[in-house]
Amino acid sequence: MNAVRQKKLMWVIATLIGAVIAVALVIYAIGQQTDYYFDPTAIHAGKAPQETRIRAGGMVVRGSVVRDATDPLKVNFQITDYKQTVPVSYQGILPDLFAEGSGVVATGEIQGKTFVASEVLAKHDENYMPPEVAKSLKQDQQARGTNTNQEQFIPAEPVNQ
Repeated sequence: MNAVRQKKLMWVIATLIGAVIAVALVIYAIGQQTDYYFDPTAIHAGKAPQETRIRAGGMVVRGSVVRDATDPLKVNFQITDYKQTVPVSYQGILPDLFAEGSGVVATGEIQGKTFVASEVLAKHDENYMPPEVAKSLKQDQQARGTNTNQEQFIPAEPVNQ
């Protein structure tokens, strides 16, 4: 091979190696930012990974919100999909719209039997429910074959603003 051809080959190989490294870094970054959603039934059944960041959603069980007496930012509550209930522990400021009986989606990790949330998102009006929670509740309702109190179990579709 002559020197020019060898130089071009080295540039092509270097470019390919750089592209492979860039693609690998992008895939790794996307994997680190992906949060898989699990409903309380899946968490209770042990289908959700332990100590891995996930999203969990459901309705806040009425009467389950307990604030720590020594630390007002520490809150324990339970979420349900009307089949199973999962205890949630959160330290931080809850959204203004957080309330018992309302829909929430929390990001965090399962530690033992408790979901330790690092972020809690609440619904924004009386007709909205996080899509994952709405789908889970709708599937549960269809599986049971019930249609009681339809407004409580099947929310209106979210409106994009």
